[in-house]
Amino acid sequence: MANLKEIRNRISSVSSTMQITSAMKMVSAAKLKKAQDAIVAMRPYSNKLTGILKDLSSSIDSDNIFIQNRPTNKTLIVCITSNRGLCGGFNSNIIKECISIANEKNSQELSFLCIGKKGSDVLSKKHNVVVTNNEIYDDLSFENVKKIADLLIEKFVGQEYDKIQIVYNRFKNAATQIVTKEQFLPISPDESDEENNQDYIFEPSKSEIVNELIPKSLRTQLFKSLRDSYASEHGARMTAMHKATDNATELRDQLKLTYNKARQAAITNEILEIVGGAEALNN
Repeated sequence: MANLKEIRNRISSVSSTMQITSAMKMVSAAKLKKAQDAIVAMRPYSNKLTGILKDLSSSIDSDNIFIQNRPTNKTLIVCITSNRGLCGGFNSNIIKECISIANEKNSQELSFLCIGKKGSDVLSKKHNVVVTNNEIYDDLSFENVKKIADLLIEKFVGQEYDKIQIVYNRFKNAATQIVTKEQFLPISPDESDEENNQDYIFEPSKSEIVNELIPKSLRTQLFKSLRDSYASEHGARMTAMHKATDNATELRDQLKLTYNKARQAAITNEILEIVGGAEALNN
């Protein structure tokens, strides 16, 4: 009977876990819908703004600080992860990519700016993490992201770093997140072979528009990356909790079958003992 009690306890434990994972799945599904709508609505604006900037980059003065390709001695990687786990390989894939970049740049001075607790916890053990920001997800607004983007621009303009890159998960669908590495600064010109036939009319002047457009485009790029990562996090967690719920259901069914078999065997043994005792009394 002790064995039966142990199985009952395991069934109860697995059932409780299944309820938790199922609830987490539903919460992530609700948050995913809002986050997905936000990133889908933002992408056309961000892509168009980036496209215009790339169209203009070939005609920007070469002495513009934002397009200067200095010798890359110091690199800053913006690592975007989440504050919480239980989302499959969402965080580990980003951390692996960042470590891979660090291994490729042994001869350079490499630093990390971590957005999200999971990334900072791992990278700070072996690498130089200069800034961490784990509170951004409490209020993921453009105004809050603008502060981080302005800090990155300030560090690049001040020549603290010669190159800044962003590593994040780009949202494709609830089951697929694509690890993406984008260059933040300096701005890379459009490298397509197609001839640029865009004809722009500048008012008040080209230099004024470019100087206004570049910071705005960079802030939008970082905001889009965070929005992508936020939607990817909830998609990954919903998928992970869905699989965990299915696994818990399967394990619970197997334990119930094992319990019923053990209970049936125990009852059969008791019946055999009773019959055997009755036969012994008759003889």
